[in-house]
Amino acid sequence: MKTSRGEKKKVSKWFWIIVIIMLIWNLIGVVSFFGHVFISDETLSNLPQNEKDLYSEYPIWTTLLFAIAVFGGLLGSISLILRSKWARPYFIISFMAIVPQMIHNVFFTHSISVYGFIQAITMPVLVVVIGGFLIWYSSYSYNKKWIS
Repeated sequence: MKTSRGEKKKVSKWFWIIVIIMLIWNLIGVVSFFGHVFISDETLSNLPQNEKDLYSEYPIWTTLLFAIAVFGGLLGSISLILRSKWARPYFIISFMAIVPQMIHNVFFTHSISVYGFIQAITMPVLVVVIGGFLIWYSSYSYNKKWIS
């Protein structure tokens, strides 16, 4: 069945499963952001010294990138739920913030010495892979005319 660009085709249940999982993933990112930015003095004082020191290694620009990444991802996920073509631009903006933030976290802080190599790189790699997947999936959905 041929449709014009403005029409949306019926989507499979897998579309909705993926979209809901990605919405939850991005909501977890937002919660993580607020937990990082608004960590209480009491919570910070209860951390081991090396983790306290690590908190001081994050310049303000990484916090700004963190905000752009998580809120861009959240807006992209909401756009997918609404079946809007705006999902892809939001995911691209999010990804453009993810990459330098994760590079800084892994290579320009002492996260590896604090958490160990595997733990320090697992989440950054996962975040980059999922960010890339969301760009691909939103493009795929647009090409399938699931979003417009």
